Amino acid sequence: RTQDRTEEICIGSIAELKAEIDKAVAAEVMTHNPYANGEKIDLHRPYVDDIFLVSPSGQPMYREPDLIDVWFDSGAMPYAQWHYPLENQEKFAKNFPADFIAEGVDQTRGWFFTLHALAVMLEDSVAYKNVIANGLVLDKNGNKMSKRLGNAVDPFETIAKYGPDATRWYMIANASPWDNLKFDQAGIVEAQRKFFGTLYNTYSFFALYANLDGFQVGTSPVPVAERTELDRWILSKLQSLLAEVRGHFDSYDPTKAARAIQDFVTDQLSNWYVRLSRRRFWKGELTTDKQAAYETLHECLSTVAQLMAPIAPFFADWLYGNLTKGQDAAESVHLTYLAEADTSLIDKALEERMELAQRISSLTHSLRKKSVLKVRQP
Repeated sequence: RTQDRTEEICIGSIAELKAEIDKAVAAEVMTHNPYANGEKIDLHRPYVDDIFLVSPSGQPMYREPDLIDVWFDSGAMPYAQWHYPLENQEKFAKNFPADFIAEGVDQTRGWFFTLHALAVMLEDSVAYKNVIANGLVLDKNGNKMSKRLGNAVDPFETIAKYGPDATRWYMIANASPWDNLKFDQAGIVEAQRKFFGTLYNTYSFFALYANLDGFQVGTSPVPVAERTELDRWILSKLQSLLAEVRGHFDSYDPTKAARAIQDFVTDQLSNWYVRLSRRRFWKGELTTDKQAAYETLHECLSTVAQLMAPIAPFFADWLYGNLTKGQDAAESVHLTYLAEADTSLIDKALEERMELAQRISSLTHSLRKKSVLKVRQP
């Protein structure tokens, strides 16, 4: 603006700024154009304070010291990241509005609002289609973490001690992202033991006997219709899980997805299928029944690796890599496409019958426990 504030100019680009400086140099308001030959231009203070322009009437113009609310910059992110509309019009059109964003609940009147406000003014559109407002991470007693209170947890120390996957799994499975989380490191230990430990042991069981028998995926595959009822049941549960988890992820609900995967691994796959199938793996030669058991367990583990990948990327990639070693498969689980559920393999009647058997087994186990009878005692 001019000193008397009667004339002003709003610069829209670096190219325009260079052109205006050239005018100022010609009018002897500036001695030279500092940006004339530079590819990298720093528009921050104090450098921008040395720029003086010239008004149409020939008066010197100075940088306006007052700033627009910095939330304007935040709301301009969708355009600034592509230098739109000066370039990348196709990229902008392809990526706007955003499919999904996430931030703390305190952004409701901040980033969430300014994104929409600018989008409506500039594009007559919303800025995003889906949003999750993250809740707060509290201490295990439900108090806000504070250095003053001494209840703050160092996230880097936690990740170094327990690993990023177990930490992330605990946080996502324990509370929905939009709810506050009472953070307790004992919960991470439980996730390590109950979920990751169970899954690791299940894979180790498979790998031990598969390597002894020289099992190869895809060699003499046994049709699902010819497999045992137990195989067909777990494959039905697997496809039901696949449909359920995809639905939860599509609805931006990772908590329900994580819990469904965890229940399948611990209760259905490990505690029921593997436990009831162990003798099939112990057989001496590689019979058709044993081949079917290997194929079934391999498919379950491979699919679980894909399903858990968004939440536990490192463990999932390790598991997938071991299961597909030597095969014509993607280099990483993160380079695979998650399959659609095969509804032809879903047998709800079979699932209901097996669920009844599980309930009977659980009730029997409870009665034996009350009577202080060991599991293997007649």
